[in-house]
Amino acid sequence: MNVQVSSTPSLESVSQSNPLVSPGGTYRPDGCLAQQRVAVVIPFRARERHLALLLKQLHPMLQRQQAHYSVYVITQAGNGIFNRAKLMNVGYVEALRDAPFDCFIFSDVDLIPLDDRNLYRCGEQPQHLSVAVDKFDFRLPYLQSFGGVSALSRAQFKTINGFSNLYWGWGGEDDDFFRRTVASGLHVSRPRAGIGRYTMVKHKADAHNEPNPQRFHLIRRAVSRMKWDGLNSLHYLLVKRTMSPLYTNLTVNIGGLQGSRLETIPQVVLPTQLSVLTTLYRRVP
Repeated sequence: MNVQVSSTPSLESVSQSNPLVSPGGTYRPDGCLAQQRVAVVIPFRARERHLALLLKQLHPMLQRQQAHYSVYVITQAGNGIFNRAKLMNVGYVEALRDAPFDCFIFSDVDLIPLDDRNLYRCGEQPQHLSVAVDKFDFRLPYLQSFGGVSALSRAQFKTINGFSNLYWGWGGEDDDFFRRTVASGLHVSRPRAGIGRYTMVKHKADAHNEPNPQRFHLIRRAVSRMKWDGLNSLHYLLVKRTMSPLYTNLTVNIGGLQGSRLETIPQVVLPTQLSVLTTLYRRVP
């Protein structure tokens, strides 16, 4: 598959090239019944070029795979320290409020898939799809690697209790997630390196996403925390929801770190409570 990342496409041109994609980034194949309904969850902040490049490749590939899918971009509001893992938890919870998705693809915005045979589907075990990235000479960097692009069924993600919410800044959350997965009695499945191939779009270091100095301490205690740190402890505020032609954008306030102190959001929406709070704090245009 030929992928050009030297120039940046406009989202308008990508949309025009994908006329069968419905507003909100949903596609349903015509003439066949897909076995799974797939939600692609992309944690995001200030990476517009990467998003355009990914969507240019992702939408046609998923359509060729005859997937019934929707794309969710989860944007962290504000300029606080980035929390990629917490955003993916939010994407899981919010997508299920829209539809009973069977399968979740968690994808970094800067990883572009290179092979249609790398099916964006879920299997009997969690799958690590991005096993061969050009940055790492198309090799798995280490055996416990579980970052980049992964696929988990709704039930698998719930069993693991999602990602930890405690990883503010770069690094550690994927190793934590690997340990959670194994401790849950699951194992990580991978496609062959010749299939799970990706190119990583080069970029400068992100502001407010510096390496997390606590990551190694947190990883060591991943299993002991997993029962109370994850989906069942997720607090966030949905600030804005936008149905773009190519994706559903959810801008969320997830709190943040101020120095060494955790700052919680002013109003908390618990994902298990579909009550008055949901009506008050979910602003849908």
